[in-house]
Amino acid sequence: MARPTWETDDLSALREMARGFIEKEVAPNTERYIEQHHVDRDLWNKAGELGLLCMSIPEEYGGGGGTFAHEAVLIEEQARAVDASWGQSLHNGIIAHYIYAYGSEEQKRQWLPKMASGEVVGAIAMTEPGTGSDLQNVKTKAIKDGDDYVIDGNKTFITNGGQADLVIVVAKTDPSAGGKGISLILVETDREGFSRGRILDKVGMKGQDTAELNFSGVRVPQSNLLGDQEGLGFIQLMTQLPQERLIIAVSAVAGMEIALEKTLAYTKDREAFGKPIFNFQNTKFKLAEVATEAHVARVFLDDCIEKHLRGELDIPTVAMAKWWTTDRAQQVADTCLQLFGGYGYMNEYPIARLWADNRVQLIFGGTNEIMKEVISRSL
Repeated sequence: MARPTWETDDLSALREMARGFIEKEVAPNTERYIEQHHVDRDLWNKAGELGLLCMSIPEEYGGGGGTFAHEAVLIEEQARAVDASWGQSLHNGIIAHYIYAYGSEEQKRQWLPKMASGEVVGAIAMTEPGTGSDLQNVKTKAIKDGDDYVIDGNKTFITNGGQADLVIVVAKTDPSAGGKGISLILVETDREGFSRGRILDKVGMKGQDTAELNFSGVRVPQSNLLGDQEGLGFIQLMTQLPQERLIIAVSAVAGMEIALEKTLAYTKDREAFGKPIFNFQNTKFKLAEVATEAHVARVFLDDCIEKHLRGELDIPTVAMAKWWTTDRAQQVADTCLQLFGGYGYMNEYPIARLWADNRVQLIFGGTNEIMKEVISRSL
């Protein structure tokens, strides 16, 4: 993996620390995470102790005082280890930023330091059994009753859902107002009426505790509303989704680079018909294509990150980055798996896990079809 254009010496030092942490605490346990369908709870605390959580949140709220670039480094190093179990990118780059951007001063001081230490794990509950990308039609309701909201509804495909201590719930506070009736509400998972369904059995990302969440008469104080008034939820979601999509693109490009690295090593070591597989013209041509696509993706991604750091990354461009990098990453993974032959289909080889884990990137964060719709509106 070449050094990104936005990476400073300080970020390189962070990369070394992050790589050491993942090599020690994550990589040796990935198979066990897959078997148990979640990471160990104390992984969050260990990461917090080292300062790897909420690095882009200001220090006054317990964070690292860094930028998105700090989060990107950790995402890339996790991808390098071919681990998709630890939901840190959601916790750090998405949940914490909803609270930082829209939370009251009290909410920020209550939750962000605990998220930075690993004491609290965060999740966001958008998707419902009958509602995927169409967030305006969520059915979960949060109805005022005295000083509380009473929340009823069901959510699915919730990353970190099995371990989350705090969930941002997308709910209708005014069911008659469509998208203008959506609000974001903080729900502590020890509230009466909250329950977790099953940890979902997925094609890939099997070590991640993606879960169903159920809300049955869950009461939370109205002070748990994110924002200074109801009905801002859809705007808040649309404002934060670009960073989520950039996070996905970071993971996709890093996955392309590690797939190329591992396939080069395998084809130069593995022999067939008396010579390394790499020496066959088909292998060299396929890897030349992969190397080119990974390089083009890296240049595009780095440009997007630089724009984001300057506050200049627009919605159509990040939609382009999300759909194109994830689409190419899946094709790269498929090409590389083929070059491993039968071993590529064995889960003990990282390329098989990478191939399966990558597939969902074309779906979550808004499907790639939705990304093309977003792009087309700007044309």
